[in-house]
Amino acid sequence: MDGSYATLETLALVAGLAWASGLRLYLTLFFIGLLARFQVIALPAALDLLGDPWVLTASGIMFAAEFLADKLPGFDSVWDSVHTFIRIPAGAILAAAAVGTVDPVTVAVAAILGGAIASGTHIAKAGTRALINTSPEPFSNWAASIAEEALLLGGLWAMIKFPLAFLAALALFILFLLWMIPRLYRAMFGMFRALRAALHPGGGAT
Repeated sequence: MDGSYATLETLALVAGLAWASGLRLYLTLFFIGLLARFQVIALPAALDLLGDPWVLTASGIMFAAEFLADKLPGFDSVWDSVHTFIRIPAGAILAAAAVGTVDPVTVAVAAILGGAIASGTHIAKAGTRALINTSPEPFSNWAASIAEEALLLGGLWAMIKFPLAFLAALALFILFLLWMIPRLYRAMFGMFRALRAALHPGGGAT
């Protein structure tokens, strides 16, 4: 029973860190690092460095920068675009490190699944925020940003305290992503097509 629960906790940590990295990487690193620093959770040896004071300082500074950047309509989408090349690899690395094993096959599988989960979460976040930014008022952007932060902290806490419930909720979230991402892609394509038409009103004339 203890071994099964330990496996469940590890699986939740692998999937949870990947999911959270795709949403807010620096908040994830800072929050998990704080919990490890104050011995609220015990991390695998490969993740112990997250609780190091220097790493906490760096992740805290970047979290503060991201916190502000994510509240600025338009700039948040620029930030998301740049972090496409950061969040997804980071999600894969954290998932691999969370396995806590020297078996290269297990580590590779965790990295692949972690990268996939981080990719889906990042695409959903970035695409949704890009659509929200079509609204001229900033309040919907702020509300979405604060909701993401609350979701991430609540999700990470559930990952630690209720791993089975977290994994069940994450499975539903992944199914929702599979349904939403094609629709999000079509909505964004329509938005860019409308923007191009507005910038070049005579482009289709012959």
